[in-house]
Amino acid sequence: MRRIAIAVVASTMSLSLAGCGMLGASEESSSATPTRSNDITVGVLMPEETNTRYADFDYPIIKKKVAELTQNKGKTEYANAAGEAKTQSTQMEKMIDEKVDVILLDAVDSKSIAEMVQKAKDANIPVIAYDRLAQGPIDGYVSFDNELVGEVQGRTLVEAIPGVKASDKIVMVNGSPTDPNAGQFKAGALNELNGRVTVAKSYDTDKWSPEVAEANMTKAIDALGAANIAGVYSANDAMAGGIIKALKAAGVSDSDLPPITGQDAELAAVQRIISGEQFMSVYKPYPGEAEAAAEAAVAKVQGRDIQFDALTRDRVDSPTDKDIPAKLVTVVALTKDNIKSTIIADGIYKVSEICTAKYKAACQALNLV
Repeated sequence: MRRIAIAVVASTMSLSLAGCGMLGASEESSSATPTRSNDITVGVLMPEETNTRYADFDYPIIKKKVAELTQNKGKTEYANAAGEAKTQSTQMEKMIDEKVDVILLDAVDSKSIAEMVQKAKDANIPVIAYDRLAQGPIDGYVSFDNELVGEVQGRTLVEAIPGVKASDKIVMVNGSPTDPNAGQFKAGALNELNGRVTVAKSYDTDKWSPEVAEANMTKAIDALGAANIAGVYSANDAMAGGIIKALKAAGVSDSDLPPITGQDAELAAVQRIISGEQFMSVYKPYPGEAEAAAEAAVAKVQGRDIQFDALTRDRVDSPTDKDIPAKLVTVVALTKDNIKSTIIADGIYKVSEICTAKYKAACQALNLV
């Protein structure tokens, strides 16, 4: 669905948070006189609770940035749909009825929420799609380069398989079919996997559920045999945890686990990477994405068109709309080799949070402590 070409970064490339900054626009435009006061309300709708990033990173960063941009006069109203599309529609309708000034929407179901997006448009409330590209007349889109996420996952997985050959069997455990990002992750991964390995089993995972992922992995093991699985593509970290449970339940020892991918750099996944249970995750610099979304929301509602345009120089298409202004942030393949230079250097986690007693020896081996 993208209309822009973005260079593929090497899987070992590290990205500083400064690299996903605001294109130099915010400093000059922040002093401009807004057409609306700083006393604004930004509605923030997040999709689910299985992934800890929304409560731990995205929303707190957005809330802090909105306050900073509005001299502590702006407010945020938060709701999480816990994976239920109907719940999110109700939450969004409530925000529209309460006349919030702008909505940041991370959709549970990108198609079904279009009706609410149109209702917001009719009420003159701008909607900026966050992380997932919602359908309907949205005003902007702030996310990561999702096909690149899949490409980084697929490429890193192939590189992790010793003496890889086209006959090597891998299992794909993809994300929710109602999440447009999941399809983009899958497409990007297949760009790297096709012709280099054999995708022996592939599953979509309702609501990104770790339990569903575990059950599907058990089916794959029963069909293929654990010893015949050379690697597992897991679209995110929470599902990777379920996949590892299934493999261990099938008798696979820690030392014999195949390389397994992930995404989101969740703390538990970082610890699994250190211990060798999970090979990689995708580190998505949340401060860059969340701060860009907060800046775009405030700029949009305050009429700072120059700043908004500078923040959203990319363009994407959805099934319902074309040339949507967008900001796409790049990503990093996180392995045990670059934990120190990425998530620790960027302040996402402290060494003390990662290197608990259980992981102390593994951390020492990596010179993290």
